[in-house]
Amino acid sequence: MDIDKVLELLFNIAPALIVGVIAYYFFKMHTDNETNRRNFLLQKDLQKETFPLRLQAYERMALFLERISPSKLLTRVNPTSSNKEDYETLLIATIEQEFEHNLSQQIYVSDQCWSITQAAKNATIQLIRKSTMQEGTDSANKLREVVLTELMDKPAPSNAALAFIKQEVSDMW
Repeated sequence: MDIDKVLELLFNIAPALIVGVIAYYFFKMHTDNETNRRNFLLQKDLQKETFPLRLQAYERMALFLERISPSKLLTRVNPTSSNKEDYETLLIATIEQEFEHNLSQQIYVSDQCWSITQAAKNATIQLIRKSTMQEGTDSANKLREVVLTELMDKPAPSNAALAFIKQEVSDMW
């Protein structure tokens, strides 16, 4: 007799348990869907706000690379004396100052873009230092000539970085 009551109780409770499990499953699916929808909308809003900042950072990096391009740098920064070492120091200080001015942009650009930008900066500084050490370089004006002559045979270090930035920005669309 007790077994019959237990079975009857189970048969009476079983539909309620099944309905409860199904309700729980649907409720869980609904809340997960709502959470995903909210996250998507939040991501969309954040992207709407950060996209202009990222684009501006890439613009600033492009401007930095243009400004440290040796041909433009040598035209913009005139020697204060005929001493080649003083001019070398002035050019490198100008590059470093430009770089430090744009340091905060690294949080908006990719790590690879930032590394390539740093490499272009360092290569430009290396080009200036190497040109200063050449035997024929005896004055600031001669340093200008040597650097510009060096660039006739190969592109400026900033050109490759600028091409990378253009590609990365075009991939953002």
